[in-house]
Amino acid sequence: MSNLPTFETAFEALDPAFCVPCAPTPLADLQLAHHSSALATTLNLPADWLRGDGFRQVIAGLAPLPGASPQASVYAGHQFGQFVPQLGDGRAHLIGRHHGADGQLCSWQLKGSGPTPYSRGADGRAVLRSSLREYVASEALHALGIPSTRALALGVSNQPVRRETVERAAIVLRIAPSFLRFGHFEFYAARGQTDQVRQLADAVIAQHFPQSVGRYADWLTEVIRRTAQLMAQWQTVGFCHGVMNSDNFSILGLTIDYGPYGFLDAFDPQHICNHSDHSGRYAWDQQPAVGQWNCARLLEACLSLLSDDDAVAIEQANTLLGSFATVYTDTVSARWRAKFGLATQQPEDDALMQDFLRLIAKGRHDFTLCLRHLPRRALLADLVLDQGALADWLARYDARLARESLSQATRTAAMDAVNPLYVPRNHLLELAIRAAEQDDFSVLDRLMRALMQPFTEQPGMDDLAALPPDWSAALSVSCSS
Repeated sequence: MSNLPTFETAFEALDPAFCVPCAPTPLADLQLAHHSSALATTLNLPADWLRGDGFRQVIAGLAPLPGASPQASVYAGHQFGQFVPQLGDGRAHLIGRHHGADGQLCSWQLKGSGPTPYSRGADGRAVLRSSLREYVASEALHALGIPSTRALALGVSNQPVRRETVERAAIVLRIAPSFLRFGHFEFYAARGQTDQVRQLADAVIAQHFPQSVGRYADWLTEVIRRTAQLMAQWQTVGFCHGVMNSDNFSILGLTIDYGPYGFLDAFDPQHICNHSDHSGRYAWDQQPAVGQWNCARLLEACLSLLSDDDAVAIEQANTLLGSFATVYTDTVSARWRAKFGLATQQPEDDALMQDFLRLIAKGRHDFTLCLRHLPRRALLADLVLDQGALADWLARYDARLARESLSQATRTAAMDAVNPLYVPRNHLLELAIRAAEQDDFSVLDRLMRALMQPFTEQPGMDDLAALPPDWSAALSVSCSS
């Protein structure tokens, strides 16, 4: 179709071992369950193509994008702290890329599209429940203002896939400027292939960090800055990634690879959203430290770019890594102040805010709603059991607000703009999954409509902003899918 973007095959100029030609294994019966209208509009995709069978065939792996050939890339990574020298796109195919209207690259990738040379004996498939969860989260985090890979479409098949039980296969069509990870650099560095590390870095910098061409330290500083800011954004919205392996960290500072993620319901700072994370390595309160640890692994992989002298390179890398804590602290503090309606910074602010978080953690109260209803005292009181402790804290809070110049109405509007009402909670995703398993995608569509405006109260959506039902406590997500 002439109105489609002009696609190309990615990474053709890089070392041939980086990407191998690899076609998806089609799912002929795949049906389009949902697509992101917002992303389609951003990409300026023709509406008739999105509604037609041509788009469905691309998602199903039945037809390539015009002008592009599918590939799978190799990478390494630290998984739960242990280095794995070869991983790669085990169930994903990079099917092409194009330049958007703003000149930015847009890479298209199918996930769940069949085995590749990097599948390590697995079937290369994804199941409906994990694919739907990734589709929702990709768009939901973007709507929350958090950098993320995007999801253009979710396709569902009747082909059986065995995990703990037999489930339906599904494919997500993901979009991002790049799907490059820290692990791509780790792969070559572990093999002593410094020329390939440099070649890959040069390509990334030229395409995505043009202001840093020829200045590797500046580029790495920017990657660290984006990663630290991303960790602060996750923490202040109550997002738990679940599998923060270095191969799941984007070189662009995007949230990538939504596996067993979760949003905090009953607030527990040590919450572990991934049933497979037996040690709690990736608990909510550990995420900033893990982000910094992963940046250290990237710096190790890129030491050869900093200096030919190992001692000099290590010293410079340590200096660069030191910027993570500063960026994270400044970003997270500013974001917490905004959530509490504090336009100015005072010495006692951090203690005041942390005491509120301790209060709701002690009572295991709802993270999202307690913050959302800070300006609505009656609703907040309905959420908190220890009324005495809440009253004491509110007295301190009111005294602090008295030192602000904003009116209550202005402050409430500003707080509502950063404290979401709707987030993709596990029980809401479970309801959408159960309906989708019966080919009913209306539940998913309604949820997506709410999540696309997470800060705005929407008529008829009260149930999507309510406390989780008791049965949701039994839900768990793991790495198995």
